[in-house]
Amino acid sequence: METVEIDPLEYVETDEDEEKRRVRSADEQKSRLHGWVAATVALLATFLTICQVKDGNIVQAMQQAQASSIDHWNWYQFRKVRSEIFQATEDQLRLQALSAAAAVRPAYARQIAAYQRKATEQEAKIQETQAQAEASDREYNNLNSHDDQFDLSEAFVSLAIALLALTALTNKRWLYGVAMAPTALGIVMGLAGLFNWNLRVDALMKFLS
Repeated sequence: METVEIDPLEYVETDEDEEKRRVRSADEQKSRLHGWVAATVALLATFLTICQVKDGNIVQAMQQAQASSIDHWNWYQFRKVRSEIFQATEDQLRLQALSAAAAVRPAYARQIAAYQRKATEQEAKIQETQAQAEASDREYNNLNSHDDQFDLSEAFVSLAIALLALTALTNKRWLYGVAMAPTALGIVMGLAGLFNWNLRVDALMKFLS
């Protein structure tokens, strides 16, 4: 009967085996970390692209609102000047009518009434034009608020990507956790811009400007 010799050292773990296992475990952790970094960067880049498209549309709408506001305020000034001219002409005709002959006073009265109507019409148009101008200003300010949200989103996401790149270089897992803070802020700001959330960032933008 053949005997099997068992080498006791075969089942004893050497320092070299332990070192290999540690190296393999470290490589696996690095691989997982790099995978998380790559996936996060890809998602952030996609999100940032979507936000930039929306922000581009908002900038165009801001330009239109600003042009409309300037146009309405110009008309407001023009109508105000016309109204003042009509009122001044009306006052002048009233004074002239006081010293005019009785035969021509009815003509003065008709002219006075005509300029009075014109002045009243201009006053109504002034109010309408002012309301339109203020509406354009409100639209611009609202769009500008969302544009600021996208600007902050881009800034936070860019900071997050920079931290993620540093994470991949240093293999420091805690850096990935740090990168999640600007990531969360960038996503919140981007979503606020995309879905028109009333999230005011005026104070922060004023501080950064």
